[in-house]
Amino acid sequence: MTAANPGMPDGGLVGESKFDILRQLPSQWTVPSTLLERGPLSDRLRRLQTACEVSGWSLPILLKPDVGQRGAGVRLIRTWDAAADYLAAIDAAVIAQPYHPGPFEAGVFYYRLPGSSRGRIFSITDKQFPVLIGDGASTIETLIWSHPRFRLQAETFGVRHRAVLNRVLALGERFPLAVAGNHCQGTLFRDGRHLLTPALEHRIDEIARAYSGFFIGRFDVRYSDVEGFKAGSDLAVVELNGVTSESTDIYDPDGTLLNAYRRLFRQWSIIFAIGAANRKRGAAASSFRRLLGLLHTHLTTPVPCTISD
Repeated sequence: MTAANPGMPDGGLVGESKFDILRQLPSQWTVPSTLLERGPLSDRLRRLQTACEVSGWSLPILLKPDVGQRGAGVRLIRTWDAAADYLAAIDAAVIAQPYHPGPFEAGVFYYRLPGSSRGRIFSITDKQFPVLIGDGASTIETLIWSHPRFRLQAETFGVRHRAVLNRVLALGERFPLAVAGNHCQGTLFRDGRHLLTPALEHRIDEIARAYSGFFIGRFDVRYSDVEGFKAGSDLAVVELNGVTSESTDIYDPDGTLLNAYRRLFRQWSIIFAIGAANRKRGAAASSFRRLLGLLHTHLTTPVPCTISD
């Protein structure tokens, strides 16, 4: 499987730089990004402010670890004090991006068989962010605990929003509980096959083929207009994940466990088929010893902290 994407370290198995991957994609179809390497807090904060000034970004911006998973450590930054707190808490390399307001996000799982003239979209996940609706009387904490789904992740939301849990939302006021389109961070995943069109598939294939050595993985995409997205004209790639990315439509609560396993078996059969084909074409696979090292690093590296908004 590590030969499935020769253009990514270990095929995008684990530990790859999100920033390096984004740089391989056409800039017109990606969210702009800058990398803040490890270093003194004052230097990192100054580099972030300079990048924002040069690029014309304004707050809020998004900060996240360059090497991370499952939305851990992703935070929407609204003030420079918040940026300083974040960079003080996470000393690893961090990606900064202007916040794309969406309000929509999709996970587009793509693959292309080596030698094939075109790639295909395997699945689309329609991501639905958790949002509280105020009733004019209840606190944020009460609304979380009274919601049939949100209460199941009350601990996650409680840590993330601990500074405002006692705030009462006005009648009809919307309060987003998550900004990262990740399942374990609170976002609901739905089967997004209704979004698939030939125009979208053509655009995703065009973007993917611009990345030399990429054959399979999931694009996480923000967009503003549903019809524009389906036409392939309104999309911005937030990040691209390699062989260990999932066809996340399997988490649709209306689906069945059997169908989820069917999708996973088909996904992995394609991954291994692509890896085998690439090896025949001369691509190298990672050694078993290296895989053990990657696993050890993955299991022993602390997960970036969850910082409250």
